[in-house]
Amino acid sequence: MLELTLDQVTKQYGRRTVVDGFSCTLTHGVYGLLGNNGAGKTTLLRMVCGILELSGGEILLDGCNIRRMGAEYRRMLGYLPQNFGYYPEFTARRFLLYMAALKAIPKDLAEAKVEELLELVGLATEKNHKVKGFSGGMVRRLGVAQALLNDPEVLILDEPTAGLDPKERIRFRNIISALSRDRLVILSTHIVSDVEYIADQILLMRDGRLYGSGSMEGLTVGLRGKVWECYVKPEQAEDYQSRFSVSNLRNTDKGVRLRIVSDGCPLEGAVPADPDLEDVYLYYFREQSSPGVDTRSPF
Repeated sequence: MLELTLDQVTKQYGRRTVVDGFSCTLTHGVYGLLGNNGAGKTTLLRMVCGILELSGGEILLDGCNIRRMGAEYRRMLGYLPQNFGYYPEFTARRFLLYMAALKAIPKDLAEAKVEELLELVGLATEKNHKVKGFSGGMVRRLGVAQALLNDPEVLILDEPTAGLDPKERIRFRNIISALSRDRLVILSTHIVSDVEYIADQILLMRDGRLYGSGSMEGLTVGLRGKVWECYVKPEQAEDYQSRFSVSNLRNTDKGVRLRIVSDGCPLEGAVPADPDLEDVYLYYFREQSSPGVDTRSPF
Protein backbone atom coordinates (compact mmCIF):
# COMPACT_ATOMS: atom_id res chain seq x y z
CA MET A 1 0.00 0.00 0.00
CA LEU A 2 1.35 3.41 -1.00
CA GLU A 3 2.03 6.08 1.59
CA LEU A 4 2.21 9.72 0.52
CA THR A 5 3.65 12.01 3.18
CA LEU A 6 3.53 15.80 3.16
CA ASP A 7 5.97 17.08 5.75
CA GLN A 8 5.75 20.81 6.58
CA VAL A 9 5.06 21.64 2.93
CA THR A 10 5.34 25.38 2.37
CA LYS A 11 5.04 27.68 -0.64
CA GLN A 12 5.88 31.37 -0.61
CA TYR A 13 5.69 34.03 -3.28
CA GLY A 14 7.84 36.85 -1.99
CA ARG A 15 6.46 37.77 1.42
CA ARG A 16 3.16 36.00 0.80
CA THR A 17 2.79 32.48 2.19
CA VAL A 18 0.23 30.51 0.19
CA VAL A 19 0.82 27.09 1.78
CA ASP A 20 2.07 27.16 5.35
CA GLY A 21 3.60 24.04 6.94
CA PHE A 22 0.99 21.58 5.61
CA SER A 23 1.58 18.07 6.98
CA CYS A 24 -0.37 14.84 6.56
CA THR A 25 0.07 11.19 5.58
CA LEU A 26 -2.20 9.59 2.99
CA THR A 27 -2.75 5.99 1.86
CA HIS A 28 -5.34 4.34 -0.42
CA GLY A 29 -8.86 5.80 -0.61
CA VAL A 30 -10.48 9.14 -1.37
CA TYR A 31 -9.26 12.22 0.46
CA GLY A 32 -11.44 15.31 0.19
CA LEU A 33 -9.40 18.51 0.40
CA LEU A 34 -12.06 20.98 1.48
CA GLY A 35 -11.54 24.72 1.73
CA ASN A 36 -12.77 28.05 0.48
CA ASN A 37 -11.49 29.66 -2.70
CA GLY A 38 -8.02 31.05 -2.05
CA ALA A 39 -7.19 28.58 0.72
CA GLY A 40 -4.14 27.29 -1.18
CA LYS A 41 -5.62 24.02 -2.42
CA THR A 42 -4.50 24.31 -6.05
CA THR A 43 -1.00 25.41 -5.05
CA LEU A 44 -0.71 22.45 -2.70
CA LEU A 45 -1.84 19.99 -5.38
CA ARG A 46 0.55 21.44 -7.94
CA MET A 47 3.37 20.79 -5.50
CA VAL A 48 2.14 17.23 -4.93
CA CYS A 49 2.19 16.78 -8.72
CA GLY A 50 5.75 18.10 -8.93
CA ILE A 51 4.72 21.11 -11.04
CA LEU A 52 5.72 23.69 -8.43
CA GLU A 53 8.90 23.78 -6.37
CA LEU A 54 8.48 23.78 -2.60
CA SER A 55 9.70 26.72 -0.55
CA GLY A 56 10.05 24.43 2.45
CA GLY A 57 9.32 20.92 3.68
CA GLU A 58 9.21 17.82 1.52
CA ILE A 59 6.83 15.36 -0.14
CA LEU A 60 7.64 11.66 0.14
CA LEU A 61 6.20 8.59 -1.55
CA ASP A 62 6.99 5.49 0.48
CA GLY A 63 9.81 7.41 2.11
CA CYS A 64 11.38 8.68 -1.14
CA ASN A 65 11.41 12.36 -2.05
CA ILE A 66 9.25 12.79 -5.17
CA ARG A 67 11.82 15.15 -6.73
CA ARG A 68 14.49 12.48 -6.55
CA MET A 69 12.06 9.89 -7.96
CA GLY A 70 11.59 12.02 -11.11
CA ALA A 71 10.06 10.11 -14.02
CA GLU A 72 9.28 7.12 -11.79
CA TYR A 73 6.93 9.30 -9.73
CA ARG A 74 5.34 10.87 -12.81
CA ARG A 75 4.53 7.40 -14.15
CA MET A 76 2.57 6.72 -10.96
CA LEU A 77 0.67 10.02 -11.09
CA GLY A 78 -2.58 11.11 -12.78
CA TYR A 79 -3.70 14.74 -12.67
CA LEU A 80 -6.87 16.59 -13.66
CA PRO A 81 -6.18 20.33 -13.25
CA GLN A 82 -8.88 22.82 -12.39
CA ASN A 83 -8.56 24.41 -15.83
CA PHE A 84 -8.33 21.38 -18.07
CA GLY A 85 -6.89 22.20 -21.50
CA TYR A 86 -7.88 20.29 -24.63
CA TYR A 87 -7.86 20.61 -28.41
CA PRO A 88 -11.44 21.44 -29.49
CA GLU A 89 -10.98 20.15 -33.06
CA PHE A 90 -9.81 16.71 -31.84
CA THR A 91 -12.26 13.91 -31.38
CA ALA A 92 -12.33 12.34 -27.90
CA ARG A 93 -10.50 9.25 -29.16
CA ARG A 94 -7.84 11.23 -31.03
CA PHE A 95 -7.26 13.47 -28.03
CA LEU A 96 -6.70 10.52 -25.69
CA LEU A 97 -4.36 8.83 -28.18
CA TYR A 98 -2.41 12.09 -28.42
CA MET A 99 -2.15 12.32 -24.61
CA ALA A 100 -1.09 8.67 -24.47
CA ALA A 101 1.74 9.44 -26.92
CA LEU A 102 2.88 12.34 -24.72
CA LYS A 103 2.99 9.90 -21.80
CA ALA A 104 5.11 7.49 -23.89
CA ILE A 105 2.51 4.72 -23.77
CA PRO A 106 3.15 2.20 -26.59
CA LYS A 107 0.64 2.60 -29.44
CA ASP A 108 -0.83 -0.92 -29.23
CA LEU A 109 -1.39 -0.57 -25.49
CA ALA A 110 -2.68 2.98 -25.87
CA GLU A 111 -5.44 2.04 -28.30
CA ALA A 112 -6.83 -0.64 -25.99
CA LYS A 113 -6.53 1.64 -22.95
CA VAL A 114 -8.31 4.51 -24.70
CA GLU A 115 -11.26 2.29 -25.59
CA GLU A 116 -11.43 0.99 -22.02
CA LEU A 117 -11.39 4.48 -20.51
CA LEU A 118 -13.95 5.90 -22.93
CA GLU A 119 -16.28 3.12 -21.77
CA LEU A 120 -15.47 3.80 -18.12
CA VAL A 121 -16.31 7.51 -18.27
CA GLY A 122 -19.38 7.03 -20.47
CA LEU A 123 -17.99 8.55 -23.66
CA ALA A 124 -17.71 5.43 -25.85
CA THR A 125 -20.60 6.50 -28.07
CA GLU A 126 -19.08 9.99 -28.40
CA LYS A 127 -15.51 8.94 -29.15
CA ASN A 128 -15.57 10.11 -32.78
CA HIS A 129 -17.20 13.44 -32.00
CA LYS A 130 -15.16 16.64 -31.66
CA VAL A 131 -14.53 17.84 -28.14
CA LYS A 132 -15.72 21.36 -29.01
CA GLY A 133 -19.27 20.02 -29.06
CA PHE A 134 -19.04 18.44 -25.60
CA SER A 135 -20.87 19.69 -22.52
CA GLY A 136 -18.90 20.76 -19.47
CA GLY A 137 -19.56 17.42 -17.82
CA MET A 138 -18.36 15.49 -20.84
CA VAL A 139 -15.15 17.53 -20.94
CA ARG A 140 -14.50 16.80 -17.26
CA ARG A 141 -15.07 13.10 -17.88
CA LEU A 142 -12.60 13.26 -20.76
CA GLY A 143 -10.20 14.90 -18.32
CA VAL A 144 -10.55 11.99 -15.92
CA ALA A 145 -9.87 9.58 -18.78
CA GLN A 146 -6.62 11.35 -19.73
CA ALA A 147 -5.53 11.32 -16.09
CA LEU A 148 -6.02 7.53 -16.01
CA LEU A 149 -4.16 6.68 -19.21
CA ASN A 150 -1.03 5.56 -17.38
CA ASP A 151 -3.08 3.62 -14.76
CA PRO A 152 -1.84 5.87 -11.94
CA GLU A 153 -1.64 4.83 -8.34
CA VAL A 154 -1.95 8.46 -7.21
CA LEU A 155 -4.83 10.44 -8.76
CA ILE A 156 -5.13 14.20 -8.19
CA LEU A 157 -8.42 15.96 -9.06
CA ASP A 158 -8.62 19.74 -8.66
CA GLU A 159 -12.20 21.11 -8.45
CA PRO A 160 -13.41 18.30 -10.76
CA THR A 161 -17.13 19.12 -10.53
CA ALA A 162 -16.92 22.91 -10.89
CA GLY A 163 -19.70 24.10 -13.19
CA LEU A 164 -21.41 20.73 -13.55
CA ASP A 165 -25.16 20.24 -13.25
CA PRO A 166 -26.50 17.88 -10.53
CA LYS A 167 -26.80 14.89 -12.87
CA GLU A 168 -23.21 15.23 -14.10
CA ARG A 169 -21.97 15.80 -10.55
CA ILE A 170 -23.54 12.53 -9.42
CA ARG A 171 -22.09 10.67 -12.41
CA PHE A 172 -18.67 12.14 -11.70
CA ARG A 173 -18.79 11.16 -8.03
CA ASN A 174 -19.72 7.61 -8.95
CA ILE A 175 -16.76 7.37 -11.33
CA ILE A 176 -14.38 8.62 -8.63
CA SER A 177 -15.79 6.16 -6.09
CA ALA A 178 -15.24 3.28 -8.51
CA LEU A 179 -11.65 4.39 -9.13
CA SER A 180 -10.70 4.60 -5.47
CA ARG A 181 -10.63 0.89 -4.70
CA ASP A 182 -6.92 0.50 -5.44
CA ARG A 183 -5.72 4.09 -5.69
CA LEU A 184 -4.90 7.10 -3.58
CA VAL A 185 -7.28 9.84 -4.74
CA ILE A 186 -7.07 13.48 -3.64
CA LEU A 187 -10.15 15.50 -4.58
CA SER A 188 -9.94 19.25 -4.00
CA THR A 189 -13.18 21.22 -3.78
CA HIS A 190 -15.11 23.97 -2.03
CA ILE A 191 -18.43 22.16 -2.59
CA VAL A 192 -19.33 20.24 0.54
CA SER A 193 -21.49 17.56 -1.09
CA ASP A 194 -18.64 16.51 -3.40
CA VAL A 195 -16.74 15.04 -0.46
CA GLU A 196 -19.66 14.26 1.83
CA TYR A 197 -20.73 11.28 -0.25
CA ILE A 198 -17.42 9.75 -1.36
CA ALA A 199 -14.47 10.85 0.79
CA ASP A 200 -13.00 8.35 3.24
CA GLN A 201 -11.09 11.15 4.94
CA ILE A 202 -11.57 14.92 4.83
CA LEU A 203 -8.77 17.50 5.07
CA LEU A 204 -9.89 21.00 6.02
CA MET A 205 -7.61 23.69 4.59
CA ARG A 206 -7.67 27.33 5.55
CA ASP A 207 -5.10 30.08 4.97
CA GLY A 208 -2.69 27.51 3.55
CA ARG A 209 -2.81 25.35 6.67
CA LEU A 210 -4.39 22.06 7.68
CA TYR A 211 -7.05 23.04 10.21
CA GLY A 212 -8.59 19.65 10.82
CA SER A 213 -8.92 16.18 9.38
CA GLY A 214 -10.80 12.94 9.85
CA SER A 215 -13.74 10.93 8.60
CA MET A 216 -17.06 12.67 8.13
CA GLU A 217 -18.36 10.84 11.20
CA GLY A 218 -15.35 11.86 13.25
CA LEU A 219 -15.55 15.51 12.27
CA THR A 220 -19.27 15.76 12.90
CA VAL A 221 -18.98 14.04 16.29
CA GLY A 222 -16.43 16.69 17.25
CA LEU A 223 -19.05 19.37 16.56
CA ARG A 224 -21.72 18.01 18.88
CA GLY A 225 -23.00 20.71 21.19
CA LYS A 226 -22.10 23.44 18.68
CA VAL A 227 -25.11 23.20 16.34
CA TRP A 228 -28.51 24.58 17.35
CA GLU A 229 -31.97 24.98 15.92
CA CYS A 230 -34.62 27.49 16.90
CA TYR A 231 -37.69 29.28 15.55
CA VAL A 232 -37.83 33.06 15.25
CA LYS A 233 -40.26 35.59 13.82
CA PRO A 234 -39.74 36.44 10.13
CA GLU A 235 -38.83 40.05 10.95
CA GLN A 236 -36.06 38.81 13.29
CA ALA A 237 -34.42 36.42 10.83
CA GLU A 238 -32.23 38.96 9.02
CA ASP A 239 -30.88 40.38 12.27
CA TYR A 240 -29.99 36.93 13.58
CA GLN A 241 -28.24 36.06 10.32
CA SER A 242 -25.98 39.07 10.79
CA ARG A 243 -25.21 38.11 14.40
CA PHE A 244 -24.75 34.34 14.10
CA SER A 245 -23.32 31.73 11.73
CA VAL A 246 -26.54 30.42 10.17
CA SER A 247 -26.07 27.25 8.12
CA ASN A 248 -29.74 26.91 7.15
CA LEU A 249 -32.90 29.01 7.14
CA ARG A 250 -36.36 27.70 6.34
CA ASN A 251 -39.80 29.27 6.52
CA THR A 252 -42.35 27.08 8.31
CA ASP A 253 -45.82 27.42 9.80
CA LYS A 254 -44.17 27.88 13.21
CA GLY A 255 -41.94 30.72 11.98
CA VAL A 256 -38.46 30.86 10.49
CA ARG A 257 -36.37 27.87 11.52
CA LEU A 258 -32.70 28.76 11.92
CA ARG A 259 -29.83 26.31 12.13
CA ILE A 260 -27.00 28.09 13.94
CA VAL A 261 -23.37 27.05 14.45
CA SER A 262 -22.20 28.38 17.81
CA ASP A 263 -19.94 27.27 20.65
CA GLY A 264 -22.70 28.07 23.12
CA CYS A 265 -26.49 28.30 23.06
CA PRO A 266 -27.12 31.31 20.80
CA LEU A 267 -30.74 32.10 21.70
CA GLU A 268 -33.23 31.28 24.39
CA GLY A 269 -35.23 28.26 23.28
CA ALA A 270 -32.57 26.95 20.88
CA VAL A 271 -32.09 23.18 21.07
CA PRO A 272 -29.04 21.09 20.09
CA ALA A 273 -29.09 19.50 16.62
CA ASP A 274 -27.10 16.69 15.05
CA PRO A 275 -24.21 18.27 13.09
CA ASP A 276 -23.50 17.48 9.45
CA LEU A 277 -20.54 18.26 7.18
CA GLU A 278 -21.96 21.63 6.14
CA ASP A 279 -22.01 22.62 9.81
CA VAL A 280 -18.38 21.48 10.15
CA TYR A 281 -17.42 23.56 7.12
CA LEU A 282 -19.18 26.65 8.43
CA TYR A 283 -17.64 26.22 11.88
CA TYR A 284 -14.10 26.18 10.51
CA PHE A 285 -14.65 28.83 7.85
CA ARG A 286 -17.30 31.02 9.46
CA GLU A 287 -14.97 34.04 9.63
CA GLN A 288 -14.28 33.75 5.90
CA SER A 289 -17.76 33.72 4.39
CA SER A 290 -17.63 35.14 0.91
CA PRO A 291 -19.26 34.65 -2.52
CA GLY A 292 -16.57 32.05 -3.21
CA VAL A 293 -17.65 29.84 -0.32
CA ASP A 294 -20.36 27.34 -1.22
CA THR A 295 -21.66 25.58 1.89
CA ARG A 296 -24.90 24.59 0.21
CA SER A 297 -25.58 21.20 -1.30
CA PRO A 298 -26.34 21.54 -5.02
CA PHE A 299 -29.23 19.05 -4.72
